[in-house]
Amino acid sequence: MTERSAGTIAARAGGVPALGRRGGGKRRRGPSAYATLVALVALAAVMLIPFAVVLLNAVKTPEDYSANGPLAPPERVSLDAITGFWERVGFGQVLLNSALISGSVAVLAVLLSVLNAYALGIGRIKGRMWVLAVLLLANTLPQESLVYPLYYLAKQVGLYDTRLSVIIVFTVIQSAFGTYLLSSVLGAFPRPLLEAARIDGAGRWRVLWQVVVPVVRPTLAVLAVFFFVWTWNEFLIPLVFLVSNDNQTVSVALGVLQGQRLMDATMSSAASLLGLLPTVAFFLIFQRTLSRGLTAGAVK
Repeated sequence: MTERSAGTIAARAGGVPALGRRGGGKRRRGPSAYATLVALVALAAVMLIPFAVVLLNAVKTPEDYSANGPLAPPERVSLDAITGFWERVGFGQVLLNSALISGSVAVLAVLLSVLNAYALGIGRIKGRMWVLAVLLLANTLPQESLVYPLYYLAKQVGLYDTRLSVIIVFTVIQSAFGTYLLSSVLGAFPRPLLEAARIDGAGRWRVLWQVVVPVVRPTLAVLAVFFFVWTWNEFLIPLVFLVSNDNQTVSVALGVLQGQRLMDATMSSAASLLGLLPTVAFFLIFQRTLSRGLTAGAVK
């Protein structure tokens, strides 16, 4: 039996009429599709202009910048500004601090969000709507209103100027949003799956980890990526809580040096470049995770 005849039989068995080679050809794109593509490319180019300027100035010398300005290409590539900033702030330790805090918050906030949403969305505890309203209100509060109470509490329990204090604070803040989002997702979870698992003798914990979590794993991956990036970019709370140089994050190190006016234009560009590269690399690594998670529920 040839491959073509086998495909024809399989298509007919599935209730779908077999298509010949002519019917299976690609659809031609119209002018509107090409116009959209050109517009998207142009928009992407415009958005990349600031990053290109930062990159150009990061590899210049201060003399080159003063003589030719910020938009001219460098006369020669110099890494002095990058190495100078790296050594001045101890960027290796700062980078490790940000990665440790952001990674811990991403994992812990997703875990806490799953547990809370399981109780609210599937467990249907009493006062569910009031709890969701409180979580929604917590997401709207500005961080400026939370800084002093959190600062006083950290002082009282002996966690001030520790990375653990920032991890705890951001785990609670991020999990409030994650719980609000996941509770609506789990509220529409297919009940037949839950009933089938309970009939098979699965308890609540087994239903959670072996039935619910595998189904919503793409959503959890998206939440973890966003929690990591949001925590990485936070500035105010780490600035207040992490006063020693050994505990500072990338955003705090950049802000402190800018405020002290200890950097010229080329070193400022190098600092911006080094602060930007980790998040760009993180998005490039997990872009497939984001695309899968965002489109997981679009098609049944």
